[in-house]
Amino acid sequence: MHHPLIHILLFCLFSPLLFVIKATLNLSLPYQHPNPEDVVHEVHRKINTSIYRRQTLDMGSSCLTGNPIDDCWKCDPNWNINRQQLADCGIGFGRYALGGKGGQYYIVTDSSDNDVVNPTPGTLRHAVLQTEPLWIVFASSMLIKLKHELIINSYKTIDGRGVNVDITGGGCITIQYVTNVIIHNVRIYNCKPSGNTMIRSSPTHVGRRGLSDGDGVSISGSRNIWIDHCSLSHCTDGLIDAILGSTAITISNNYFTYHNEVMLMGHDDAYLPDKGMQVTFAFNHYGKGLVQRMPRCRHGYFHVVNNDFTGWKMYAIGGSANPTINSQGNRYIAPTDPNAKEVTKRVDANEKKWVGWNWRTEGDLMENGAFFVPSGQSLNEMYAKATSVDPKSAFLVDQLTMNAGVFGEPRNDVGSVSFGGGPITGGGESRNSDNNHDDDNYFGMMFGSGATTKSPPPTTIFLLSLFLLVLYVNSTTINGGGLFTLLSVLIL
Repeated sequence: MHHPLIHILLFCLFSPLLFVIKATLNLSLPYQHPNPEDVVHEVHRKINTSIYRRQTLDMGSSCLTGNPIDDCWKCDPNWNINRQQLADCGIGFGRYALGGKGGQYYIVTDSSDNDVVNPTPGTLRHAVLQTEPLWIVFASSMLIKLKHELIINSYKTIDGRGVNVDITGGGCITIQYVTNVIIHNVRIYNCKPSGNTMIRSSPTHVGRRGLSDGDGVSISGSRNIWIDHCSLSHCTDGLIDAILGSTAITISNNYFTYHNEVMLMGHDDAYLPDKGMQVTFAFNHYGKGLVQRMPRCRHGYFHVVNNDFTGWKMYAIGGSANPTINSQGNRYIAPTDPNAKEVTKRVDANEKKWVGWNWRTEGDLMENGAFFVPSGQSLNEMYAKATSVDPKSAFLVDQLTMNAGVFGEPRNDVGSVSFGGGPITGGGESRNSDNNHDDDNYFGMMFGSGATTKSPPPTTIFLLSLFLLVLYVNSTTINGGGLFTLLSVLIL
């Protein structure tokens, strides 16, 4: 008869793997919307309302643009006093991002980033790691050269309105396992990998971080995130990446230039929790020097509405692992290359596989030979909509994206602004191409190294299944299967 200590030993040995299996089998996220089409309809209602107000109420003022986000706060002559009103102006899946609403104002007076373990009060790093809600503003224009990743705590707004704030350097912005973050009106560029060091992430926690990817903004396992009116270019990996079960995100009014792999949405094809990822892309301007991934999606639901794509070198929107892509009222201007006219790219999938993926184009304006290849159930009930919420025509894109990026900077449809200079950067075929998976350490984040996690490889799942099968046979013979039943319950 087996000794009870053997059961305890086996449980302790394999219990760390139970979390891995449970995370892989969990296909829903706590904050994903049960009906994403309702969110799409609400976006259209807000756009229609703002367009109507501009047409009927604007008496020569340049205030109203028809852009529902900007019209919500920018027409207030006292917006500088009522800054937190911005938190009420979000749209799409990230519309409930509060940022630091209701909290105190934190004024950044020091642009330095000399100590990442004990940040100097008055610096941006000291502000973002606090536990209480904070609305972070800047005393003057400043260039912030980060030493390492800027790890943001929950309930924070970084508000660069009224001044010029540039963020660059090591790691750049990390939003990891937090909620309610707003980043508004800052320039983010020339972000490079950094790490393998101790970094403070809260007043009470300092942890060792592995080497970062060099993203402009890295979102992992987070929800209620809104990135608005930022200008991004020249980063080592992605400009904005969202992975590991992040959801309830809006990326709006941003200006992207000079970069290869612009945005990645979804960790890898095997990471099933990303099925709950929901992201809105609205009123963004994709300018000069962009190559691909605007965005590149895995699993999840992605609403791409009233954006301006003024060129690409490979493709604009790509995806794998059956994501839903709902493209409405965008303008796509193809490059001159006759082999790069297609807006869409299905990655690592033949037509027999992707024909059922739900990729829809509606009201999009195709120029210079651009074409979008739809698929899936675009004509059935999945995309049924009320007649009052038709997407606004792409002919309004100029108007809706006229202020994309940080306010007041010069730009035009061909992307006249570059902050970093030098060649196009961002990923590479040898590092993280659309045909290769990342080789990150799956157990890194679980044990606090700061490494990016990924789904367990099929070999791991097979070996675990084999182990449970052997355990079942042995335990049935020995004690009626009690240990197997216990482990099965814990896993499922």
